[in-house]
Amino acid sequence: MGYIKSAALEETGYVVLDRYNREIDPKEWLDIEYVDWKSSGDTRFAPLASAKGEIECNGFWNHKPPRTDKDGVWIDAQTELAPTLTERALEPGANVGRCRIIELQPNTYADCLYNLHQDDNNRLNPDGTGWVVRGFFNLTDDQTSYFVLRENRTDPSEETRIALPAGAQLIVDTQRLWHAVAHDGTEPRYCLITSWESGPELDAYIEKYNGVSKVDTYPVDQEILDAGQAEQARRIAARAAALAARGQQEVIAMSEA
Repeated sequence: MGYIKSAALEETGYVVLDRYNREIDPKEWLDIEYVDWKSSGDTRFAPLASAKGEIECNGFWNHKPPRTDKDGVWIDAQTELAPTLTERALEPGANVGRCRIIELQPNTYADCLYNLHQDDNNRLNPDGTGWVVRGFFNLTDDQTSYFVLRENRTDPSEETRIALPAGAQLIVDTQRLWHAVAHDGTEPRYCLITSWESGPELDAYIEKYNGVSKVDTYPVDQEILDAGQAEQARRIAARAAALAARGQQEVIAMSEA
């Protein structure tokens, strides 16, 4: 039977929506509680919805009973401090799984390439239901930072880079695409991440905000691109060698983040 998926994401695996143009009080992402949860770099997360309404970020399948990344339970102590962000996550009317704010410390393009990963959004997701994708709403004005997307982890010819000013909004099939952020700044980057179930509600939301499946890639000097690609290859090889020395083999697992 397969899964219900959004046609808008079929070609490239992502859509970029109209930029959000309303002011939000930074207290909504600065004054809530974070947990130390690592994903694609030096990160913390502040959950707004979790498996059982607790301030934690574990995959829903790691709870009892285990389930897929849907039907998240909103955390009142967090949502009361972030009402606008909660409203934005609920606006599409699609089923919400995990919803949280990421805090990412500055990194480099090379770090980003090494941290590229795919998400494990659809573990235990029943056949015939909506495919889980993720919305990314950039909260801080990260003018020199960019989202990196690849179909293949190590193939730069398939790379798309999406700019991340304040208000940037994109939806990504993060189980299909390798992804991470290059955050060239001096302060942390903050972004709202929401797991949504694909279906007519999400399709209507994408249409409402003029989702496009191709954008001009963020420009980066070729020297930085080449050096980053070389460093990614070096780090991957070094990790493989270290594991081999211990009689182990690298297994590339999907991230629970």
